[in-house]
Amino acid sequence: MGIFTRFSDIVNSNINAILDKAEDPEKIVRLMIQEMEDTLVEVRSAAARSIADKKDLNRKLEHLEREQDEWDSKAELALRKGREDLAKAALVEKSRASSAIEIIRSDYAAVDEGLGKLNSDISRLETKLEDAKTRQKALLARHKTANSRLAVRKKIHDYKIDDAMIRFEQYTRRIDDVEGRIEAYDLGLPKDLNHEFAGLEAEESIAKELDDLKRRVSSESDLATEIK
Repeated sequence: MGIFTRFSDIVNSNINAILDKAEDPEKIVRLMIQEMEDTLVEVRSAAARSIADKKDLNRKLEHLEREQDEWDSKAELALRKGREDLAKAALVEKSRASSAIEIIRSDYAAVDEGLGKLNSDISRLETKLEDAKTRQKALLARHKTANSRLAVRKKIHDYKIDDAMIRFEQYTRRIDDVEGRIEAYDLGLPKDLNHEFAGLEAEESIAKELDDLKRRVSSESDLATEIK
């Protein structure tokens, strides 16, 4: 069984209320549209049959009206010819045609009124159908956007991203280790030209101080020898 079971259920329905209660609004609106389209086909078929009935009744009405006029003319002719019996018989047939005309006219009016209601129903149903299709487009757009956002979230939280970050950290540590080894080799080595000159000046100062110490020790030794 579909969302709707009668035409009145469709035209009087509150689509918002139905979708609010639905677990799967996209599926429900799709079913709504399908049933509305099926119902619209049925209503249009009924309207087409009513139009055909009107044409058929109109042909019958025209035929009976001609027949009524003919029996009236025949009754008048029979009366002029002194055939009152034939005139009465013709009037009986005219009366029969007149009764049939009234029935046909009543049927025609009923069919015409029903066709008017069908036209109104078609208009209301088309409005509902257009509303449902608009909501379907909106739901599909929301669904597409939600799926895109979900895909992005999944990629952000994907374990592959975490694994890649771990590998990146490992590579970073390896580079740090290599740079550390290079710096270790440079320990104790002059860093630049100024450092080298400073080293030379220090050596020269030490050599001069050593020479001074040697002379002082030598002088003291000579003095001790003289005293002896």
